[in-house]
Formats: sequence, structure tokens, C-alpha cells
Amino acid sequence: MARPTVIIIGAGMAGASLAYELAAEAEVTLLERESHPGYHTTGRSAAMFTETYGPAPIRALTRASRAFYETPPEGFTATPILTPRGVLLTAEPDRAGLIPDVLVSGATQALTAAEAEAQVPILRGERLAGAVAEPGARAIDVDALLQAYLRGVKARGGRLICETPVTALARTDAGWRVSTPQEDLSADVVVNAAGAWGDPVAALAGIAPVGLVPKRRTAILIEAPSDPQGWPMVIDIAEAWYLKPDAGLLLASPADETPVPPQDAQPDEMDIAICVDRIETATTLQVKRIRHKWAGLRSFVADGVPVVGFDPDAPGFFWLVGQGGYGIQTASALARLSAALVLGQPVPADILGEGLTPADLAPRR
Repeated sequence: MARPTVIIIGAGMAGASLAYELAAEAEVTLLERESHPGYHTTGRSAAMFTETYGPAPIRALTRASRAFYETPPEGFTATPILTPRGVLLTAEPDRAGLIPDVLVSGATQALTAAEAEAQVPILRGERLAGAVAEPGARAIDVDALLQAYLRGVKARGGRLICETPVTALARTDAGWRVSTPQEDLSADVVVNAAGAWGDPVAALAGIAPVGLVPKRRTAILIEAPSDPQGWPMVIDIAEAWYLKPDAGLLLASPADETPVPPQDAQPDEMDIAICVDRIETATTLQVKRIRHKWAGLRSFVADGVPVVGFDPDAPGFFWLVGQGGYGIQTASALARLSAALVLGQPVPADILGEGLTPADLAPRR
């Protein structure tokens, strides 16, 4: 029996991880419009692995991804995917009421202001009502994970073609025709893993949008007064800002979510100024120099849950979009779930065991 053919549009983390899972059983071609995979979102992520972050389906997908990240297949990568980091959620007095909402038995613990300041000495303890620690949260080596997936795709016989935007999509008697400036390709299944461009890609095929809203997020690298390597990532409990140790520096963000059209996002100077002000207010840091600045896109649908599954009105057209700010930590489970649906196989038992069903993520839910 001939192996099914699958074209995946978008070679960020979503597309690369699905290509890896499919390539053992299907002929997979991974198309990327940019010069290298992960250019827009994956490559600009400050990803953390935290099982307490996001709506219930996200938390389930994160839990179901843990085993793969902790113990990847032999030869997948020589670099640890997860490393200890921890997360500290800080609450000023007017946000103290949020503390009970983020306490998860066995995963988090409430801290006093003094205890929070002891963990991160630059915090202004006098401004805090308390904090919540998640010591088991870990940093994700995003580039190591993406490159491992891409190597795995190649090793399993899949193809990656960069600098190849899709210009047209059409149903044929045999499946789908995917047009690019270089050539026309055909496949049984087309996977839309185009991130912020997910709805425009669907429009090429005359398929109704799912309501994706790309949102810009700004980040800067600043100097720390001492080596911050032992600090946890610090997040304002209302997500007004965050700080994350990064190779001896601090990655800072105002946690902005500015709706924008799909684009090569650039940092906005006002967002940078807001970030600096919030960091200087909450900590003793004085930002005298910005070492680097950038922005990325995080795409959401209305309920904040990814869109995964075949479009009911377009046979063979599969959605894998809307991961928001959770796409890296959920990539393994989403890829395994998506591969099962694409191939018509049972959903992996560990994913079902976390209380998640395909209906929770269905495109027209």
C-alpha cells in the first residue's frame, strides 16, 4: 500500500514536530516561506515548560509532552531539552487576590514577600503582597528542540524546502495541488501550520478562517547587577511584565499582546519604554543599556486553545494553528495527536489520559 503524501505549510515548531512524527509513515514535504525555519515565532520565543500555565487543554497537552522532553528517543539530540529554572509569580497588593487562582497542589507554593526577595534579590519586597513559586518549571532549549525535529525529519526521509511561499491551493480529484513560485506539488493531505498566516493560507483554498489574531510581543536583553543564572523566571501575576535569566543577562518583556496583521514583527519603542518602566518600578534595576531588542508573533483564536484537525468543509485540509504562547511546551503532544488524526490512527492513550479529546481542539468547535 502506498504511503500517504503530506505537505506541511510552515516549518516552525508546529510544522517541524508534526513532520517528524509523520515522516516514518508518510511522504512528507515541509514548506517554509522564509530563508530558515522558525523565523517569526519559534525563533523568538522565551519558552518555559510549566504545567500550570494556560487553559485546561493547554495544561493537558503540556503534561502529555513532558515524557518526550525529559527522555527523547535515542539519538534525537545530545542537548538537554529541559533545564532547571523555576518560575516565580509576584503579586503587588492590588493583585493579591490572584494568588489562590494559581496555586496548584504539589506544583506550586505560596511565598511571602521576603521569601520572594530572597530568591531574586532585585525585587522590591516592599511592593509585594506575596508570590507563588513553581520550582519544577524548566527552561526549554527552543533551538535545540527545533533542530532535532528537523534532523529527524531528514533522517526519516522527509523534505524541507525553504524560501518557498505557497501561492495557490486547489482541490483535485487526487487530493491537493500546492502551487509555489518554483513548482506545483501534489499531496493527499495539506497541513496548515503557517502560524500567523494560517487564515490567509486557508483563504488561498477558499476555506473559511478560524479567526486567528496575531499579537505582537516585545522583548529586550538587559544587564543584570550580578550573575542571575540561579534565579527563577519572574512573572508579574497579572502578566504585566516578566524577567528571565539568559546567558548572564536578563530577558525582559512588558508581556504585550498587540493585535497586528501577519508580518515580520518589529519592536515598538513605546512598548520598550513601558517595559523598562515596569521593570524599574518592580525591581531595583536601572536599565542603562539595552543589549538587544526584538518582537515576535503569538497567534490566538477567541478561546485561546489551539485549532487542530481536518476542516469539515475541505477534505484533506488539516489545521494546526493558534498555539498562542504555548506552542513550544505543547509541541510534542500536539504533533503526536495531529499525526494520529492525519493518518487515521487512534489518539495516543497518554493524551486521552490527560482528559483531552480531539473535539476540544476541533476547527469548528
